[in-house]
Parts: sequence; structure tokens; C-alpha cells
Amino acid sequence: MKTIPFNKMVGAGNDFIVVESPRGQDTKKLALRMCDRTNGVGADGLLILDKSRKADIKMRIINSDGSEAEMCGNGARCLAVYVAQHKLPRKKSISMETLAGIVLGEVNGEIAKIRLSDPKDYQPSINILVNDQKMQVSYIDTGVPHTIVFVDGLDKIDVEAIGRAIRFHPRFAPRGANVNFVEQINRDTVAVRTYERGVEGETKACGTGSVAAGIVGFLKSHHGVTSLKKAKMNVVTKSGEILEVSFQLQENRIMDAWLKGSGRFVAKGEFYV
Repeated sequence: MKTIPFNKMVGAGNDFIVVESPRGQDTKKLALRMCDRTNGVGADGLLILDKSRKADIKMRIINSDGSEAEMCGNGARCLAVYVAQHKLPRKKSISMETLAGIVLGEVNGEIAKIRLSDPKDYQPSINILVNDQKMQVSYIDTGVPHTIVFVDGLDKIDVEAIGRAIRFHPRFAPRGANVNFVEQINRDTVAVRTYERGVEGETKACGTGSVAAGIVGFLKSHHGVTSLKKAKMNVVTKSGEILEVSFQLQENRIMDAWLKGSGRFVAKGEFYV
């Protein structure tokens, strides 16, 4: 029986299976099988480590439904920790090729921070109709498309129902969008719950969603600030871990976005194919 070696890792409650370039495998089918929480290992997604001509490594992110994501913040942190401990000689930064561009990772033990591609397409106010109710959302692309919905009483929100309706809303077709419900705790902290594309449900955390929530939350609570060398927001995820988001503002342009948090090893083994 053929086997595929794997590691299981967790970043802020997002869990991933890490494998190294499984040659000859249909990656969609492999992700569907390995991510199955009953008949497989169980995870939000499959991270495939491969060779790159543009960077130190190439990262492919296959969601649990078999679709391929452009980028994954928590996954990138986990993979940076994996590479630092298993692959490259010790160096300050690890460059990773993704479908969203080159991201950088810096690792200290099981804490990693990654620099995403520059966020784009920020739209602070979009009016949509959801289940016959008028809603106002924000939109930003932090490597993958995200909508932000500010709420009061985050724990009472029906993330699955409302999130699914916004995720598939015609306004965000054909790509669809992840949906982040955000509550402003104070000027420097937001709490977030996320409905994720590809998982098609709520996850305990979303890295690029935390960056989106942190940036939009900062711009909302620091209204009128157009330039700042280092803006920071703390983002409380559903798992309870607090992620640190930092970025630059240059005449309203959002640049140099970083996400800091844990990337922990949970298990390793062999998966039977």
C-alpha cells in the first residue's frame, strides 16, 4: 500500500495537513480524503510544499472541499515554521510563492510572522441585499477576497446562514468572498468570526481574514488617518488566540501588511493511499 508522509499543524485554531510535493496524486481528491474528519486525518486544508523558481519554496493551499485558494495567512505561518525546522538553513526570512504573489515568513520557534502581498481593492462601504435585509459591508483583498461586517454582539451572530448568503452574493461573483463578522472591542482591538470559502463554514480562525478585519477595523477607529509608518491592531479569533496585524499607510495606500501568531505541530504520520 502506498503511503504519504504528513505533518498536522495548527495556527490560531486553523488546522492543516502539510505534505511535500505528492507526485502522481490528484491533489483535489487527496485533499478531500485527507481533510475528511471521519475517514481521513481531518483538517481545514491541505498545504503542499513544492519547489519554486521564484522563491525559497512554493506553497499550494487546497481547501477541504478540493478547491485551491490563492493564499492562506495561518497556513503560511504554519508552513514557515515547518520549513524553518525541516528544510532551509537558518535565515531571517523565508520567501514563499503563492497564487497571490510572494509572501515572506520570519520564524522564532513556533511563532511566525508573514508579510502578505499588498492589500488591494479596499471599498469601505458596499450596500447589498441579504435575505431581504439591507446590509452595509466593506471589502478588501488581502491575497483572497474578504468582506467585513461590523456587528454588536458577535457571539449571537448566525455566521453560517448570513455568511453563506454573503459569500455567494452576486455582488462578489464569480470568485465569491470570505465573510468576516467583526466587533470593535476598543481602538486597538477587534474580535472576528469568519465564514470561509472552500471550507464552506465557520473556522476557528482565518489569517487573511484577520488581516482584513485588522486593517478595516483600524481605518474605522482611526478615521481621518491617511499616512502612518506602523499601524497595529490586535485581532481576537474564535479560537481565543490573539493575532497581531501591522501595516503601513501611505496616502491611503495600504502596504507592508504583516500577520503574527503561532504555528504549532500537532502530529505526524503516514496516510494510506
